[in-house]
Amino acid sequence: MISVLVADDQDLVRAGLVALLRAAPGFDVVGEAADGHQAVQLAASTRPHVILMDICMPGLDGIKATRRILTEATRPDRPRVLVVTTFDIDEYVYHALRAGASGFLLKQTPASRLLAAIETVAAGDVLLSPTSTRRLIEAFTPALPSSPYDSSPHLSVLTSRELQILTLVGQTLSNDEIALHLHLSPATVKTHLNRAMTKLNLSSRAHVVALAYEVGLVTPRRATG
Repeated sequence: MISVLVADDQDLVRAGLVALLRAAPGFDVVGEAADGHQAVQLAASTRPHVILMDICMPGLDGIKATRRILTEATRPDRPRVLVVTTFDIDEYVYHALRAGASGFLLKQTPASRLLAAIETVAAGDVLLSPTSTRRLIEAFTPALPSSPYDSSPHLSVLTSRELQILTLVGQTLSNDEIALHLHLSPATVKTHLNRAMTKLNLSSRAHVVALAYEVGLVTPRRATG
C-alpha cells in the first residue's frame, strides 16, 4: 500500500482526490490538509510515502511547506512530494523541484495518470523528463559563484566517487548511463548516489541536479549563433 497525504485548500478538489485514492486499489489516504501548516504537521505525524501538494495555499504555500517537510524528515522516512496545481508556470515548477519535490502535475490530469504518477514518485523516480528538468534549472538557477565548486564546504563530506557521480547526475544521466561511463554496476552507482544524497540532505534526483548547477559542478549551456 502507498500511503498518501493530500494537501489542498479547496475543499472540493481535496475531497475529489481523496475519493479517487480511496476507490483505487493499492492506496491509503492517511491525512488531509487544508493549508501548508497542516501539511507540515500531518507529514510529521502520519509519515506518508507520497504527499499530493497544492502550491497556492493560505498561511504557508506548498513550496515552503515542501521545503520544511523534506528538511525536517529523515531518510528513509522522507516522503516524496508530488505537486498538483492549477498553474502550469515554469517558475513554480523550478521552485518546487528546488524545494525537493519529485514531480509536477496539473489538476486536470486524468485520474489514471495521477495514480500512475503517485506510483512513479513512490518508487523514487522523478516525474519530469531529464530534458525538462535541465531546461528549467538552467533557466532559473541564479548566476553561479566565481569560486571553484570544490571550495564549497558542504561538498567536502563527499568521497571523490560520490562527487563524480553527483556531477554526472547533474548532467541528467541515468544510473545505467553513469554505470556504463564509469565501468560500474548500476547498483553500485545507486549506492554511491544514495550516500551522497544522505550526506547533503537532498530529497530527489531533481534536487541533485539543481545543486549541481548552483555549486558549479555543471554549468549552463550557452546559446550559440
